[in-house]
Amino acid sequence: MSKRPDRAGRARSLSRKLAMQALYQWQMTGQSAAELRNQYAAEEGYSDCDGEYFSELVNVITEAAPALDTELGLLIDRPVAQLDPVERAVLLIGLHELGQRLDVPYRVVINEGVELAKRFGATDGLLAENAAKQIIAATDGIGVDYAFEAIGVPAVVEA
Repeated sequence: MSKRPDRAGRARSLSRKLAMQALYQWQMTGQSAAELRNQYAAEEGYSDCDGEYFSELVNVITEAAPALDTELGLLIDRPVAQLDPVERAVLLIGLHELGQRLDVPYRVVINEGVELAKRFGATDGLLAENAAKQIIAATDGIGVDYAFEAIGVPAVVEA
């Protein structure tokens, strides 16, 4: 048996990647699901994805975001508002698939989420409460010249 994913599997993977990018954009701009679908449908390479699956992910997740965020908040170790937008998008896709798409094996959902997070997520994350101490520890006492706050937590900028 071949280890290479079949064409439908590759199309679904691409759909998840594009949906994650669209959900990131939605968080940053507030664009509607329809605007995002139209924009991504016009992009080169979109024809290789499963367009129906992409549309489902974007439509359902943007509409159900408050309920999904509530559910997600019960499962993670920090407030949802402190999640990086990429992390949140990946987790929302996974939460939707695990809860609503029982035709997708849970191992596929987890693997796809991990791969998206590795490819697009932050390499290191810090908690806002003690970011300066975490930076010093992570750099063996050297520190950094610049640290960028990426999620809007004022305490990180003020520290």
